[in-house]
Amino acid sequence: MTSHRHSLLFECFQIGSLCLVWYSSSAVGNVIVKELLEVFPFPLTVTLAQLLSIWILCVPLMQVWKVPPPEYLHQNRIYYFKVIIPLAIGKFLAQLSSHVSLWKVPVSYSHTIKATMPLFTVVLSRLILREKQTSTIYLTLIPIVVGVVIASVTELSFNMTGLISALLSTFGFSLQNIYSKKSLKDIAIHHFVLLSLLAKIGFCLFMPFWFFFDGYTIYYNEKYREYKAMLHAIFFLTVDGVLSFIHNVVAFTIISLVSPLSYSIANSTKRIVVISVSLFILQNPVTITNVVGMSIAAIGVMFYNKAKYDQRRIQHKETILPLVRSEPNLTPLKHDDLSSSHTPSELTARHHGLLLESRPSNDTYGNQTFKDV
Repeated sequence: MTSHRHSLLFECFQIGSLCLVWYSSSAVGNVIVKELLEVFPFPLTVTLAQLLSIWILCVPLMQVWKVPPPEYLHQNRIYYFKVIIPLAIGKFLAQLSSHVSLWKVPVSYSHTIKATMPLFTVVLSRLILREKQTSTIYLTLIPIVVGVVIASVTELSFNMTGLISALLSTFGFSLQNIYSKKSLKDIAIHHFVLLSLLAKIGFCLFMPFWFFFDGYTIYYNEKYREYKAMLHAIFFLTVDGVLSFIHNVVAFTIISLVSPLSYSIANSTKRIVVISVSLFILQNPVTITNVVGMSIAAIGVMFYNKAKYDQRRIQHKETILPLVRSEPNLTPLKHDDLSSSHTPSELTARHHGLLLESRPSNDTYGNQTFKDV
């Protein structure tokens, strides 16, 4: 009992420490990306730089961690096309949509929209994993949606492209969380290997598009060909790449430790931290009604977390209940009935578990039979 308690405390400490690093890297990274996109408006370039950084930095990480290659994945190439490649495309599109939303709207509003991730996760978990939730959980989604609507209506820097991009990003990350967890179970692949694969495949698939879009514009724009501007962009892209690597490594580690819905709960809490930090550092203008909308969405997320905690506690109690849920209806046997239906010798034989007739049933001794009790 004591060892189980120590193990549980260590697991809570581990997840709590990971969440602290996750929240910090995400908050600082979002502020840097927002500042970078203000002077370097190329979200596709920022996304590819992040994927390249993750791919490169995962190589020494896996060597230090001594992560073995997934043997099953190399044997079953079909899994690449059915799961891994769609996951890589989804990760790229989700990150690209997130950067477009950060480019078009403030960080606080973008992450207020992304606070709707529990809504997407609940719906997708129901459709994909066939998971059912309690009515309380469904009710907690209402203040989240109401808060996001109020924040959207009163947002001073509202932009439809930013709104749609944030919703697409939230949908993409929710879908990625569910299928990443499924992949980690199906092929027993290490989460660092999966992260490296997704970054490498996403970078290689979409790098040709970069030449026709951002690459062409950057090359013929004299502003970005200047030494100071180029050095400034490369520096911030590098810092953002490292922070993105830390953020993704911690996120995939948490995905491997908890359920998809628990991950979405931690992710929703992260939104609150990022919103608060961005409002404090960037000082983007907000109205009182806008803050009220963000607060309602945050309160909805907290109620959602509480409802999920209660649901897990009830499920845990049900798993430890005995399998026999009702006692058998046994009719008591009276002594008079027992005596009238069996002879004393039969009662003695029943008591010892044997009932053998004293005489053979046939004339031939070898053909004696046993009587059914």
